[in-house]
Amino acid sequence: MHCKINVFLWFIMKKIVFLVIFFAAALFCTAQDADNQSKKTSGATYVKIETSYGNMVVLLYNDTPLHRDNFINLVEKGYYDSLIFHRVIRDFMIQGGDPESRNARPGQMLGNGSPGYTVPAEFRANRFHKKGALAAARQGDDVNPQKASSGSQFYIVQGNVLDDRMLQMFTDRYGKTFTDEQREAYKTIGGTPHLDGEYTVFGEVVDGLEVIDKIAAAECDRWNRPKTDIRMKMTILKR
Repeated sequence: MHCKINVFLWFIMKKIVFLVIFFAAALFCTAQDADNQSKKTSGATYVKIETSYGNMVVLLYNDTPLHRDNFINLVEKGYYDSLIFHRVIRDFMIQGGDPESRNARPGQMLGNGSPGYTVPAEFRANRFHKKGALAAARQGDDVNPQKASSGSQFYIVQGNVLDDRMLQMFTDRYGKTFTDEQREAYKTIGGTPHLDGEYTVFGEVVDGLEVIDKIAAAECDRWNRPKTDIRMKMTILKR
């Protein structure tokens, strides 16, 4: 009888040890999954844009996840490599991402190419068109009232430095209001505030702002395409 009790107790203890190890392993795996998910959602993603005028590094915003993930996917596929900045307007912006620009003839009008889909708008009050802002191009409101973004075309803001009088004009004319952060940015580095709330801003240049100025100063044809092609190459940076 004593032997049977010892065997029974040994069996129970073995079961308890097994369950403790099992639940500990499950909790560890859950913690690891949560940590990995946290890294995916909170970790910053940077993209290097190489050009013959110099390199820029852009930060992709996590609060515009549809645009962020789409941009990352295209960069990883090499979609943007060898495309050109096909629309350049000094004191406004530089635009690229048209797949038809890869093998475009000199002087060919560009700007209608896409990967065949759009991305739903992701407007955020704290994301605005300061100099260096990375935003998605799109078709006009007459054919695109939802303001959905092009699947690949983007622009980077150059803009102008504005004063209080000019900002007040935007308020009077367009009904726009500005936070202290926005006022400070528009009055120091500049931007294009009339585009706020009209086009999705999903990132910003954190290194290489001067490259925007160099590209924006390029000589262009009547279609605002630089007469000498300015090609790009993009790489995801690990930080």
